[in-house]
Amino acid sequence: MIHRNKILLLLLLLTEIASGQLTQFRYKRELQGVSSQWHRLTVPDSVFGKTRNNLHDIRIYGVAPGQDTLEVPYLLQAGSIQTEKEISFLLRNTTYNSNGWYFTFELPDEEVINYLQPEFEQKNFDWNIQLQGSHDQREWFTLLDRYRILSISNASTEFRFTRLNFPDARYRYYRLLVRSKEQPVLRSAKLLQRTAAAGTIKTYTVLKTKQENNKASQQTEVTIDLPLPVSVSQLQVRVQDNVDYYRPLTITCLSDSFQTEQGWSYQYRSLVTGVISSDGTNRFSFPATITQQLKLVLHNQDNQPLTVDAVEVSGFVHELVARFPQRANTRYYLVYGNEQITAPEYDLARFANNIPGSLLSLTAGAEEAINPATVQKKTALFTNAWWLWMIIGVVIVLLGWFTVSMIRKQED
Repeated sequence: MIHRNKILLLLLLLTEIASGQLTQFRYKRELQGVSSQWHRLTVPDSVFGKTRNNLHDIRIYGVAPGQDTLEVPYLLQAGSIQTEKEISFLLRNTTYNSNGWYFTFELPDEEVINYLQPEFEQKNFDWNIQLQGSHDQREWFTLLDRYRILSISNASTEFRFTRLNFPDARYRYYRLLVRSKEQPVLRSAKLLQRTAAAGTIKTYTVLKTKQENNKASQQTEVTIDLPLPVSVSQLQVRVQDNVDYYRPLTITCLSDSFQTEQGWSYQYRSLVTGVISSDGTNRFSFPATITQQLKLVLHNQDNQPLTVDAVEVSGFVHELVARFPQRANTRYYLVYGNEQITAPEYDLARFANNIPGSLLSLTAGAEEAINPATVQKKTALFTNAWWLWMIIGVVIVLLGWFTVSMIRKQED
């Protein structure tokens, strides 16, 4: 009898642990179409607003009839895979002539670079630059010309744009010409080789836009609202004006909001800075972030404000590639909504090359709240003052009973 009770207790404990895995999360969706070992699942748009920004709290669980729960390993595929390699260099010389100031960089070997980031001591400048490459410092080939870099620092604006992006180049020497009468003080520089494998882009519907021009700060703010929070990583701006323009631009996203005595206060986080130009595509990329509202800030300086005609918001499609065990009578669920859990670590991530090329797609069912009745019951218990008084009363009665019992024992 004792042995049987221990077995029953162990089974109950295992059942509680198994069901407890799902109850760590707020939401679940049953997966439809599991028929083989490997499958692909596109993360539904409505999931993004209820998961963490890095999607670390997403899990796939299988539940057998006996409540035996197992975790299904997956690999998250989203967006472009970007790599960045910093190239060492030597600043050979700084010279000056009637054209401007020259900075010459020498690389140990001819390596491919496509990105140069100079940093200057000056806080306010507006310079046109030229970038050239050479194998032997005799013949120079132009990579960029009439490229504008600028920095604005004052009480109302803080903006800096000095990134030089250009097609892949392989030279031993690079020469940067800054057309300026004032001597630019080069504080540091980075020469980088950036590569990216593009993913699948999805365009999202824009709910509404609102443009406001602030004469005091010489800025134009365009607020972009989306129907629901989604993962965005790219934005294209279309301007109505048929004039030449070249304006610094900052893209931010709404990161937090809270109510104060004066009303609602909103906090925005910067995503990317750049330049909007009549000669460019005005398409800006930034790290994927989950948000429902974006804001463009155009720095007009002394120019008339531009009219933003339309914006296009897009992001990479997020897919889960999962390896399912060969088990019958098992129902599988996509679960999410846990702010404390860390990212999963699966062996699958180390063997991505072994994943089959052609995978069957799964469908995620309707969203279900996990144990909503339990959550409501707990909330009602602690928000009702009578329950608190009853608990305090029971504790006092128990303490009094133990005290009286101890006194009687001492008298005996």
